[in-house]
Amino acid sequence: MENLRNVRNIGISAHIDSGKTTLTERMLYYTGRTHVIKEVKGEGAVMDHMELEKERGITITSAATTVQWQDKKVNIIDTPGHVDFTVEVERSLRVLDGAVLVLCAVAGVQSQSITVDRQMKRYAVPRIAFINKMDRTGANPVNVIQQLESKLGLTAIPLQLPIGAESNFAGIIDLIERKAIYFDGDNGEDIRLEPIPADMVDAADRARQGMLEALSMVSDEVMELLLEEAEVSTDLIHKTIREGTIAQQICPVMVGSAYRNKGVQPLLDAVNRYLPSPLDREVFAKDNNNGMAEVPLASDPDAPLVAMAFKLVEESFGQVTYMRIYQGTLKKGTFYFNSRQKKRARISRILRVHADQKEDIDAAGAGDIVAVMGVECATGDTYCEEGANLSLESIYAAEPVIDLSIQPAKRADYDKLSKALNRFMREDPTFRVHVDPETSETIISGMGELHLEIYVERIRREYKVECSVGAPKVSYREAPTRETAFNYKHKKQTGGSGQYAHVVGKLIPLPTDAPEAFVFENKVTGGRIPTEYIPSVEKGFRESLHKGPVAGYEVIGVHMRLDDGSYHDVDSSTMAFEICARDCFRETFKKADPVLLEPIMKVEVEIPTEFQGPVTGAISSKRGVILGTESRSGYTVITAEVPLSEMFGYSNDLRSSTQGKGSFSMEFLKYQKLPSRFQEEIVKKVQAEAKATAKA
Repeated sequence: MENLRNVRNIGISAHIDSGKTTLTERMLYYTGRTHVIKEVKGEGAVMDHMELEKERGITITSAATTVQWQDKKVNIIDTPGHVDFTVEVERSLRVLDGAVLVLCAVAGVQSQSITVDRQMKRYAVPRIAFINKMDRTGANPVNVIQQLESKLGLTAIPLQLPIGAESNFAGIIDLIERKAIYFDGDNGEDIRLEPIPADMVDAADRARQGMLEALSMVSDEVMELLLEEAEVSTDLIHKTIREGTIAQQICPVMVGSAYRNKGVQPLLDAVNRYLPSPLDREVFAKDNNNGMAEVPLASDPDAPLVAMAFKLVEESFGQVTYMRIYQGTLKKGTFYFNSRQKKRARISRILRVHADQKEDIDAAGAGDIVAVMGVECATGDTYCEEGANLSLESIYAAEPVIDLSIQPAKRADYDKLSKALNRFMREDPTFRVHVDPETSETIISGMGELHLEIYVERIRREYKVECSVGAPKVSYREAPTRETAFNYKHKKQTGGSGQYAHVVGKLIPLPTDAPEAFVFENKVTGGRIPTEYIPSVEKGFRESLHKGPVAGYEVIGVHMRLDDGSYHDVDSSTMAFEICARDCFRETFKKADPVLLEPIMKVEVEIPTEFQGPVTGAISSKRGVILGTESRSGYTVITAEVPLSEMFGYSNDLRSSTQGKGSFSMEFLKYQKLPSRFQEEIVKKVQAEAKATAKA
């Protein structure tokens, strides 16, 4: 097993079109993993190995690879930028030790950059920021660094200055070593070190002093040397940056242009120098045999195995499960315990992955990211040595916000379709499938139009099933608006053993931003309802949440307080209390002035400034609220809150109104009350559909 100090597990994350995949391709080339540079547009990048990715020029699934840079082994995961595939970023960051946050030098911090940053903070992942596209017209690294601090709240410390910008971008100045770096050769593979150009010496000195002053805030040693006006050694600077980065006190900032082959090798050096090895991260598991007590894990190949399955991919020869090994050694042919399924599984093959190519290995140790064959599991499952029963914190999966009905064009293809949907559900926790009990339609739910469009296209290509898809449906929610008392009795006593249950209490609305969608509070005292029946009351209430009485949507924002009740010695049972709670909920909810809530999206639109007027007007006509506009060298970025129901087909509208030059991204923000006139329309529509189905 290699020395774990020399292992780096990193992710490349960013907003759409910031150049993540292009950067990863350069990393593969300079580390000798590939011998020719492939482009995203054209023949398609190595890491975008799906046909759909090559056609659309976007990353859909995260791809993993392993490279060697100097004495370090670097496991790299290239992640998608579209918010529709946010779970790919989420699960990658869950298992990585460090990340490179790529930012466009023109656009700066965009909406998805903020989402990615939030995910990094959720899993405490240290990061280096790389300002890419320095060769583009309007490149402004100073502006990007200000946004890193103002929008993301990071302490950004530039380690480099660009030499020139836009079409004159020639190289970079290393502020630590006080050298100018140029990238020669056909593909920038020859690095040339020169003295700093005379006209930039003052700027470089000022920037270096600023860097040292920023570092003095995290290191007393640097501060003392600065106060004494003594020289700060380069070793101390590197050590301070590494410690500050791992502790997430600072974010080092590098610059370059991956497409023009400038600045990538120094970034690889920074990954080796400043990002943590598996030994630098603290990881805890919960012991299921010991009251969920936290157990620290050690990156020790000789300790008992603990590994997490963080991604599943169904391939022609079976399910491939990507695993991150936190402790111990994973060995081929050995049985391990899945703590969620509570059963053993044998690992039949272990694979080292490079995009869509794989090589067999016999074992993998702590800190490794590998793929295994022969196990049936779900995303987020923990595998451990037999005899142990540990579980790692699972992966956060956002709730889907959009529904489509789907059915195969030929009845004979139903089996293939169901196989495809089951596979995609296992692979992607944000993709859900259910059958509507009233219409018997198969409904797929996801994070956005693109998300579902890609899956429908994959079903067509990979399973050869032509599907007809219904219009997108918004996942509305139902919520009460006023406190309502309840006093409900369920009674069926006609000789023999009957059913009797009685509940008294109050339905209290929760605010729309409450962390829990449903709260149950038991205030019963004096054994008025025996304690063994209380869970049945809660279960009955919970089961009523799936389909609200207004229009059949899920119910949220409810606090049910059980204050009192009564029971019968013979006729009361868990079933009676469950039925009583269900019926009571439906009746009480109708009296609580229920309303429909609609999903509101945070939308960021980037357009040439001359189109600002019509685009802003179009957003307002969609019931959108403009939050702000920002000009960036000929481009305007509009941030707005818009109901999801108004955003269907917006990409085509935006293209036609901006001559194809506009782009937008959106992510779910919150649920908000639907205006009453729209609520009436939706309720009528739901009722009409139900009648039509009943007739059919």
